[in-house]
Amino acid sequence: MRAYARILNSALFYGKNWSIMKKNQLFGGIEGGGTKFVCAVGTGPYDIRAEVRFPTTTPKETLDQAIAFFQEHDGISAIGVASFGPLDPRPASATFGQILSTPKAGWSGAQIVESLRGSFDLPIGFDTDVNGAALGEFCWGAAQGLDTFIYLTLGTGIGGGAYVNGRLLHGLLHPEMGHIAVPHDLMQDPFEGACPFHKDCFEGLASGVAMEKRWGQRAETLPSDHPGWELEAHYIAHALASYIYTLSPQRIIIGGGIGQHTRLLPDVQQKTISILNGYVRAPAILENIQTYIVSPGLGDRAGVAGAIALAKQAFQEK
Repeated sequence: MRAYARILNSALFYGKNWSIMKKNQLFGGIEGGGTKFVCAVGTGPYDIRAEVRFPTTTPKETLDQAIAFFQEHDGISAIGVASFGPLDPRPASATFGQILSTPKAGWSGAQIVESLRGSFDLPIGFDTDVNGAALGEFCWGAAQGLDTFIYLTLGTGIGGGAYVNGRLLHGLLHPEMGHIAVPHDLMQDPFEGACPFHKDCFEGLASGVAMEKRWGQRAETLPSDHPGWELEAHYIAHALASYIYTLSPQRIIIGGGIGQHTRLLPDVQQKTISILNGYVRAPAILENIQTYIVSPGLGDRAGVAGAIALAKQAFQEK
């Protein structure tokens, strides 16, 4: 009964009935990526009143541009930030709102929330880019009505957001789904891996950086019949099987530039079934894999939509 009430409360808040909010109440969202920032003002993915995109440079220059954008718009009730990481999303922590140790030059220790609070007396929501995208998909996309699901992004890097029992999953910090171990057959794939921390973790073998280093060209330039795509599906399917065993998600959503390659999703679906080998006896997998492992309902808007949803959540919890 408690689980049902939690789902119902989440649906009422994140669906169409934000009872504590005024109609057309505006919120700001920041999708903070390693290569670009997207800032938007609106009520959701289908009602964006203003938007700007700019390269991710230094923390000061990048955040100053974001602040200047929001200062141009009156009536914003809260700001949500869905950022690359690793980061600290725990409000009670001394390092809340900061980027932690990251390969992104100059960004380790960057004070994102503190910078925004210095300019705005507003609630600030802060989480990972993938948790934000997961929340966006829950509110408006392919995860509507679900209690437990995963959003995975496959691009330059690999990250995952988990929504478990009606809440975004954090724990010690936040999930690092890109850094799990996957089987690596060095005879089949002698590539040592591209992760600066773990070499041949999932991200080290299957990220956009890994594909480019392995094949000598960017993933989007590889033809559909290139063997790199079958190897990519192999690693993704092994990772998904581990997530399925661990979290038992009701759906897995795969986003990111690599994740949207036309050949990839069907291969991943079938390889995942093969790896599970009938152990998880769920009709959603055995009979409806095409609706179990899916693309984002919001497409490439999941991130900025999730940032707006984080702003709404912060406003509700203020």
